Amino acid sequence: MSRYSRQERVLGVGVTGQARIAAARVLVVGCGALGTHTADALARAGVGELWLVDRDIVEWSNLQRQVLYTEADAAAGAPKAVAAAARLSEVNRECKVTAHVADCSASFLRNLPRAPDVVLDGTDNFPTRYLLNDWCAEQRIPWIYAGAVGTEGAAMVVQPGGPCLRCLWPAPPETADVANCETAGILAPTIAAVAAFQVAEALKLLVGGLPSTAGVFTCDVFRGSYTVLSLRAQPAADCPVCQHRRFDALVAPPPSAVTLCGRDAVQVDPPRTVALDLEVLARRLAGSVADLERTQHLLRFSADGCRFSVFAGGRTLLFGVTDPLRARALYDRWIGIS
Repeated sequence: MSRYSRQERVLGVGVTGQARIAAARVLVVGCGALGTHTADALARAGVGELWLVDRDIVEWSNLQRQVLYTEADAAAGAPKAVAAAARLSEVNRECKVTAHVADCSASFLRNLPRAPDVVLDGTDNFPTRYLLNDWCAEQRIPWIYAGAVGTEGAAMVVQPGGPCLRCLWPAPPETADVANCETAGILAPTIAAVAAFQVAEALKLLVGGLPSTAGVFTCDVFRGSYTVLSLRAQPAADCPVCQHRRFDALVAPPPSAVTLCGRDAVQVDPPRTVALDLEVLARRLAGSVADLERTQHLLRFSADGCRFSVFAGGRTLLFGVTDPLRARALYDRWIGIS
């Protein structure tokens, strides 16, 4: 009996739909909690090719919710994309999994060998989401936005032609102003609920002929609240992407990360100088980091084995790390200037 026999019996899938799934290419951006849940489900569903991209390494705090990793991965500090690909190759040898230990940048996306059939958002920051939004709109590829923090989550299918993420929020919020898993925590069932929506919608897109859910899926797993907020069917009249075909995120420079010569440190410069309110940042980080200290000129704290020195313009020195990709990941996690 086929390993996909139960899936093929689902109305709307069948043998033909399963064949389309097997021929599909899916890009999963981010191999954290959402990315590992969705990649695992898609590999088990029989997706032909999975492309995984992530710049970070496995840590002990990941094991509570990031389902593809083991204690051995955390102890070794294995790159997430590599560890995830290794585990998925054991889950389904028929699924071709490619690991990319890299930033998901405009250059990375444009250098992919072929266009994926769908893109899944497993990121933890809005600059990358807006990059995906603009690139997918340019290439006319569907993608599925998702986010989760605490006990709440949200997801939305973004089809070519809109409405897109910029129709809802024309500009990304500053990451420093948005709660994240480091400061607000995350409950594993929240991830599972959001990932279930993402994977179901992805399979519908891959099978073809099934309508995508229109609107924003939201949930609060502690309140037992699950709903889809309706959206207008057409793009916003002033959307720069949908109406004017302007893809600002594809030309915006990413933050730069430079290893400091002779020092166990990396300097990260934001793509633009901002009036970062260090007092606000200090209040947000209080209780989540160690050795928090506000001086006349900067903010210092320790987190994830690194010592941060943050200046008012957003420039940050990270001591205790030498890998620029790792430094960028930590910068986005704790500072986050888009």
